[in-house]
Amino acid sequence: MSYSFEYIDIILLAMIAGFIFLRLRGILGKRTGFEGKVSPQLKEVMKNVKINNLKKTNENFDQNAQEEFLQGAKIAYETIITDFSDNDNKITTSKPLLNKEIFKQFNDALKQRSDRGHFAEITFIGVNSAKIKEHKKIDDILNVTVDFIAEVITCIKDKDKKIISGDPEKIKKIYDTWVFSRDITSQNPNWQLVNILN
Repeated sequence: MSYSFEYIDIILLAMIAGFIFLRLRGILGKRTGFEGKVSPQLKEVMKNVKINNLKKTNENFDQNAQEEFLQGAKIAYETIITDFSDNDNKITTSKPLLNKEIFKQFNDALKQRSDRGHFAEITFIGVNSAKIKEHKKIDDILNVTVDFIAEVITCIKDKDKKIISGDPEKIKKIYDTWVFSRDITSQNPNWQLVNILN
């Protein structure tokens, strides 16, 4: 008699366990074997979708994007001019803003200045104007040409601090046309100086 009660207990517990299992499976779902395995083709498709969305966003070089760009271009212009014209004859802070070719040109010019025993002094007064002359996209590269007008006080001195050129007391107006470039598929938001037209 007592054995029959034990069997009934076991059957009841098994039924309760089965009920709980079915409820959990209904709530949590079941594993299909796909989780964590993404095919290479799907990865490639997702990467292309991400790049295309990024391109669409970056290709939209509208008025707001142009104004935002010009704010950054003014800062980049001052940073590059100041870095090139300070007295250490080295490109330091502006290196990430220059492509390899421009960096090499600047470095060569600074080396020549240093070899002559000359150094520059500069006070950057400010950018009077920065205007986009043109912008065009070639493949995935967006190039923007900017006309700058700025004011600086600058001179070149020799090792004895004798003035070789310029005037440390006079404000000079400078006119530059620079070309900045950016890969619109890149997640890096930074632009680089790729050409100086005058």
